[in-house]
Amino acid sequence: MLTIHRVREVRLGGSDAPVAAPVTEADAVLVSGDRIEDIGPYERLRAEHGERARVREWDGVLAPGRYEPDAAALLEAAYHPDPREADELGTEPVTGAALVALAMTDVRWGGSARRGLQRLLAAGTTALTGPFERPPVRKAVERSGLRVLPASPESPALRPGTLTVGGPADFAVFAADGSALATVLGGRLVHRRR
Repeated sequence: MLTIHRVREVRLGGSDAPVAAPVTEADAVLVSGDRIEDIGPYERLRAEHGERARVREWDGVLAPGRYEPDAAALLEAAYHPDPREADELGTEPVTGAALVALAMTDVRWGGSARRGLQRLLAAGTTALTGPFERPPVRKAVERSGLRVLPASPESPALRPGTLTVGGPADFAVFAADGSALATVLGGRLVHRRR
């Protein structure tokens, strides 16, 4: 299915990418499957693909998603409480001595990782770095659709940086305050702010 994401502006590159300026007159991205098929003015994309494409409208800026280099620490050195544990543990990640005091099982680590990944997606994250040593955490990351990039400062080209026609449909739409309105991985909407 074709999807047109209509926004206020499209930025080909993120804040750390070489091309951070908006695309001239682009306010839409056309996604086909897991790839970006076109980037350009909404009116043109709508005229060319009209009845075949669903339209999603966002009041924000579409750009490459965020990259989280410390994902292993966020997912394997912290417990993300289940909402049913909020009275006992609160809603923020549990670390340090409080984490050691919890009876952590593989089931608990898996649930924690899924909740931590939901937080990352809600922040507009599309790529992260491991390694992930705990099998339930590794499994949750694999199922999430987030790109796992090697931990190598020598490879900045591997970081999410530029949206290109024919490239993967991994991006986020950010509000004026920098918060994520939506996150798309492989062409699928995986987070939408309510």
